[in-house]
Amino acid sequence: MIPLAHQAWSLWINDGATDLVDSSLAKSCSYSEALRCIQIGLLCVQDNPDSRPLISSVLTMLENETTPVPVPIQPMYFSYRGTTQGTDENTSSSMNNMSLTTVLEGR
Repeated sequence: MIPLAHQAWSLWINDGATDLVDSSLAKSCSYSEALRCIQIGLLCVQDNPDSRPLISSVLTMLENETTPVPVPIQPMYFSYRGTTQGTDENTSSSMNNMSLTTVLEGR
């Protein structure tokens, strides 16, 4: 399974980001607004937390079309290795008595 951020990035660099717009919205949405939102979204998933915009900056970029939006860099991707027990996504396992939490939270 390819992470959505990877798909979004691939479409972004290949000038296909408008493919991310849901078909039910495509006719009624402004593509320039959609591309701006996608660009802001890519900024929000940057690997380095210092490269991510603050929520106040995100709101300013969304509310004001004249506010410049920085160009995102390729985000890092990760995948989980190992197995989970049952179908509970919040389970974890350890081979060295260390624990790993698989619940992701924003900063």
